[in-house]
Amino acid sequence: MTNSNGTPFQVLMLTKENYRNWCIQMKALLGVYDVWEPVEVEGYGAEDDVTFKKKDQKALTLIHQSLDDKMFEKVENPTTSKQAWEILQTYFKSLDKVKRVHLQTLIEQLESLRMKESESVLDYISRVLAIVNKMKRYESKNLDTMTIQVLTGSLQEHEEKLKKSKVELVEQSLQARA
Repeated sequence: MTNSNGTPFQVLMLTKENYRNWCIQMKALLGVYDVWEPVEVEGYGAEDDVTFKKKDQKALTLIHQSLDDKMFEKVENPTTSKQAWEILQTYFKSLDKVKRVHLQTLIEQLESLRMKESESVLDYISRVLAIVNKMKRYESKNLDTMTIQVLTGSLQEHEEKLKKSKVELVEQSLQARA
């Protein structure tokens, strides 16, 4: 696929991890081909508008080309680019909701986590880190919509929690030795 200058376009393949970037790049690509309008416009307006229908089919084709087999299955039945776009949008919004629920569950697990009397500090830290690493996987997806100020505050808060838990761990290990 090339633009009017003969320069090839690289179509980004949509994955569960790159939806936001995919949207930005697809909007730009569809704009270059002057076929973004069918994705935005509700309905066709005039049913006999052949130019609009051709643009819509071109947009749908470009969307299809950016999908792997599993993603394509989600949009193989829609007949317009707008329908396909909205299905993908809904799918990824629902994924975000699921991620938030998982993250909240992990936060609750971390908050309720206590060191067992028979447990070594290293074993306890391993359990804490296992949960924290799972949380990082979900939190990292929020960076797309997070401002620098919010991210900075969140990281500072996280740092303070880590410092506090380290102090508590040292106190617990000292009490265990006494």
